[in-house]
Amino acid sequence: MVNVAIAGGTGGVGRAIVEVLESSSSHRAFILSRKPGDGSQAITVDYLDIDGLVAILESHKIHTVISAFAVEGDSLAVSQMNLIKAAIRSEETNRFIPSGFAIPYPRETRKFLPQLNDYFAAIETLKASDLEWTIFHNGIFLDYFGGPGMKSYLKPNVFAIDIANKVAAIPGTGDVPVTFTYTFDLAQFVVASLDLDLWEEESRVVGDEVTWNQFVRLAEEVAGSKFTTHYDSIEKLKQFEITELPGHVALYEHFPKKAFQWFMSIFGLFTADGSSCIAREGSLNERFPDIKPLTVRAMLETYWRD
Repeated sequence: MVNVAIAGGTGGVGRAIVEVLESSSSHRAFILSRKPGDGSQAITVDYLDIDGLVAILESHKIHTVISAFAVEGDSLAVSQMNLIKAAIRSEETNRFIPSGFAIPYPRETRKFLPQLNDYFAAIETLKASDLEWTIFHNGIFLDYFGGPGMKSYLKPNVFAIDIANKVAAIPGTGDVPVTFTYTFDLAQFVVASLDLDLWEEESRVVGDEVTWNQFVRLAEEVAGSKFTTHYDSIEKLKQFEITELPGHVALYEHFPKKAFQWFMSIFGLFTADGSSCIAREGSLNERFPDIKPLTVRAMLETYWRD
């Protein structure tokens, strides 16, 4: 039995990984948590105390650490970096998965998304260590399009296609392939990868691959009605502007409009320039063909038919 610690195990991606990991007969899951009382598997930690983190990793014989922190506050700059430093020092810890679970970010994007400095710093620290490590790339989360009926622990978002209101605001031309992956499918691949003898530095997962235009056509087919579709030009996106969709308004309470548009315009550009299309060749899909990820069509048929 291999002991695996998940940092951020009560959050969106982390919670999905924990649930899938719980069904594994060869791994025991532990959740690293800042707060006590997060379940019987939880270990309360102080991410400011590297010596304390080392002691916890060693006393619980943690072989693998999975970091699934949300990109907010000092989670990557402090908590994840200190956890990496502790894992390097721990005599029991051999493997580390840093927070990523998105796309292979272009380095030049750091000037627009400064939090990516912490993302790349983690990778450089792992490269210089003796730990075996891998970072997961899976494109855009399909969860954002499944509506309230779809099981997900991610915070709600409306990205490019507002299915409930039958409106779309497509980044660019809408003809560039984009990878969409459900968090629970990603979690299955993460857990399966724990049994691999060797890790590549990049672990690619492909749920489904469609263009935005194909996505809209599938949604219209399932809904049985035409969507109102707008196109946000590259020039508009580079001005950190997007077309407001009806579903965006409810999000502004927790994500102010200006900051939301700025953030989503950057990720819109990632889908328009091909950065969000994850290569299937050499991916974990080829290593684990028995895992059948949810497709865009199946998601629409399941959660939006009728």
